[in-house]
Amino acid sequence: MSILKGHQQLNGSWGQLWWNGELIIEVESFEAKVTANREDVPIANSLDVDSKITSLKGEGSFKIKKVFTRGINQMLKNWNSGHDIRAQLVGLLSDPDTSNKQKERVVINNVWFNELTLMQFELGQKLEREFSFGFTPSDVEFPDTIEKV
Repeated sequence: MSILKGHQQLNGSWGQLWWNGELIIEVESFEAKVTANREDVPIANSLDVDSKITSLKGEGSFKIKKVFTRGINQMLKNWNSGHDIRAQLVGLLSDPDTSNKQKERVVINNVWFNELTLMQFELGQKLEREFSFGFTPSDVEFPDTIEKV
């Protein structure tokens, strides 16, 4: 039986995010998830209710430190002219203590943004901007994964 050592736990400090090929150096957090939408399926001759996946929905968000305007002006111009632009997000975890220096990378294509925070601030507080997004789960790839060794 293999024993997991504490230093092998991945640390989010090593996470990186690219938006359309550009490294977002001011990233604070990133999350992407897929939700299975289900319908109940009653089982004949039983009181059991099972379920069936009817569709998949991809959504997520990332938060960045407020350093740059970071593309919101161009996105708003596109939306105002009726263009629903799409993007690519790439997330990478490459903690130096990972077994055999493995990395985990996810490539999410067909990303759309759901809202734009044009400006916000609070006196005496560091500023951050959050971007919520959606994507089609069939447009996701994992070119790199961390395998058990």
